[in-house]
Order: sequence, then C-alpha cells, then structure tokens
Amino acid sequence: MKTFLSLVDVTSKLDPTDYVGFTFFVGCMAMMAASAFFFLSLNQFDKKWRTSVLVSGLITFIAAVHYFYMRDYWAVNMESPTFFRYVDWVLTVPLMCVEFYLILKVAGAKPALMWKLIAFSVIMLVTGYFGEAVYNTGSGPAVWGAISGAAYFYIVYEIWFGSAKKLAVNAGGDILKAHKILCWFVLVGWAIYPLGYMMGTEGWYNSILPQGGIDVVYNLADAINKIGFGLVIYALAVKKNEVHN
Repeated sequence: MKTFLSLVDVTSKLDPTDYVGFTFFVGCMAMMAASAFFFLSLNQFDKKWRTSVLVSGLITFIAAVHYFYMRDYWAVNMESPTFFRYVDWVLTVPLMCVEFYLILKVAGAKPALMWKLIAFSVIMLVTGYFGEAVYNTGSGPAVWGAISGAAYFYIVYEIWFGSAKKLAVNAGGDILKAHKILCWFVLVGWAIYPLGYMMGTEGWYNSILPQGGIDVVYNLADAINKIGFGLVIYALAVKKNEVHN
C-alpha cells in the first residue's frame, strides 16, 4: 500500500514536458515487458539454450527493478540517479558478457573467457563511476574515463578479433551470425555510454559535445542494448530448437 501511494505521489508531480522522466517510465515498462516475455518462453527450449534465455530475462528484470527506483528518484530530485544506474550496470553488463560465453560453449568456450570479459566489464564500470561520481572535478573524469575506455576497447577487441571471434568462426552458421550481431551491439550500442559520460562530466571534450541530457542517452542505450541482446539470444535459441526438433 505504501509503495502504491508513493508511486501515486511521484506521478502527480511529473511535468508533462519532462521528457527525461518519460524515458524513465518507458524504460521501466519496456524492461518489465521484455522480462515477462523471456521468462514465459523458457519452457519451449531445451536445457542448453534455456540458460541463455534465462540470463536475458535476468538482465532486463534487474534493469526493470532499478528503473523503478531511478524514475522515482528523478521525479523527486530532478537529478541523475548515478548511483542506482551504476549498480544496475555492474550487475547487468557482466551478465551480457556471460551471454557470449553461453552461446560459444558449443564451440568449446572455456570459463576463462567468461571471467576475462566479466573482469574487464567491471573495470570499465568501476572506473567510469569514479570519473562520473567520485573524482568528477579537474582532470579526474578524463583520466578515469580513459581507463574505462581502455577496458571497453579490450572487450571489443576480444569479441571482434580475439579468442571469442575464433570460437564463433569455428562454430559457424547461426552461432556466428548471432555473435556478429552481439558484437555490433557492443561496438555501436555500448559506444553510446561513453558519449553520455562525456556529456555529464568536465573535460577537454566539453567543447565538442553538448552538456546535459545524459539520462535520455543512457535510457535509450539501455533499452536498445539490453532488450536487443536478449532478442538476439532468443532468436538463436528458437532456430536451434527448431533444428533439434
């Protein structure tokens, strides 16, 4: 009852022209809908692919819960919910890296690949948080952002040219196609986050990129990447399930 009354109170304060708040609400509902879709579809897959689809559902479910809190935080404070956002990312982004390992297991992927991708994703996120929320004055954002960017580019290299790519090529067929699509999500979709980072911090890039509006950028990126990742995995699982049957 208290949660319902809190939600009513928050929504009564929303400005109809608050496009940032609108993206938080849309993001929350989109993530919830995606979670329901992935979870309800689990029974149609065998054990091998059920785990991959389950992880997709967990990614969007975790995001939906955090978006519920972030939209309320924004409505009350009209400030970017940086802490909640990074808590969400530090849980969901490593899970997105796990997806690479899960689809490549059929090609002989080892847990070492998964842990390597997870480690660099955590480095990317923790250093990004330091630059955006802790050491966010002077040269701090640029320095921590550079470290975060280096970790990101390592992940890009690993999946595009490293051992993950070799495994995908060896698997071929639908696995290779799905891997390529996920790689594009990381290269293009994840690249939106550094843009948001630079729009919300101080640095040499301020003369190039406009300041403010980072939550709209982040919200759109989250919806595209997390739901898109899951749909690619779901489509792959459907194809493999049809072949198996």
